Formats: sequence, structure tokens, C-alpha cells
Amino acid sequence: IAGVCGGLGDYFNIDPTIVRLVFVAAVLLWGTGILVYLVMMVVMPLEGTKEVEPNIGARVRESAEEIKQSAQKIAKDFKGTKPDQKK
Repeated sequence: IAGVCGGLGDYFNIDPTIVRLVFVAAVLLWGTGILVYLVMMVVMPLEGTKEVEPNIGARVRESAEEIKQSAQKIAKDFKGTKPDQKK
């Protein structure tokens, strides 16, 4: 319907009919095929679009490091403040 099986067949260099049969088996045996198909329909890039950026891993690591540093600063600031004392 949305080209998921054809796209997976191209990606793994196998006949899309085999992928379709796997999805049909997943629907009939476990009932998960429809859910997996719908998720992949949303997640997979459209044909002819640019694939995932090659240095996405480096960007994710940089972002994670920035988040870590921000969290450490917040924790340090939080430890430095004294709670209000009740009288």
C-alpha cells in the first residue's frame, strides 16, 4: 500500500514478495504485522529522499554531552542553595 515491503526488499536486496509474505505471516500468526507496517510507513524515508545524515552520530554525541554538562551545572547550583528553614 505504501511501498514498505518494496523498500525493504530493495534495502536488503531481496524479492519484495518475500517481505510481503513475512508481513502476512506476522499478521496471521502474531497479529503484529499491521502495527509494524504502520510504524514503518511513518518512519521510513520516501523513495528518492536523502538518507540519514552520515555524521548524525557525532551530532547526537555532542548534544548528549551538552545535556550532561547542563544537568551537572543545574545539580551543582541546586546543591549550593540552602532550603528554607521553617520557624
